[in-house]
Amino acid sequence: QVQLMESGGGSVQTGGSLRLSCTASGDTSRLNCVGWFRQGPGKEPEGVAAFCKSAKKTFYSPGVKGRFTISLDNSNNSASLQMNSLQPEDTAMYYCALAHWAAMAGVKPDLGELRARGQGTMVTVSS
Repeated sequence: QVQLMESGGGSVQTGGSLRLSCTASGDTSRLNCVGWFRQGPGKEPEGVAAFCKSAKKTFYSPGVKGRFTISLDNSNNSASLQMNSLQPEDTAMYYCALAHWAAMAGVKPDLGELRARGQGTMVTVSS
């Protein structure tokens, strides 16, 4: 099994930046496809970004494309989500997850197909 832990959340003002990190432990041999999804207050989970290294595929939701960048570093079993030009609507709990591409590459992630997910890190953007 693999365990995931997110870090890097916090409070910023509109236009600010944050870098979220996701560290994997345990069986990291299959650390190939990673995704980030978020859930805002009173909202459904929303897929934000996904990346599959072997397939060289990247997904960004329309609302974050051009502002967020996902990356995967197998050398230290970690993934990151660089978030720039943050807006109040980006306020949410952010989770990293492992799953196959189809489960994460969309604005409605298939949470039932996740192989692993972290506990989340909170991002708050104030106007």
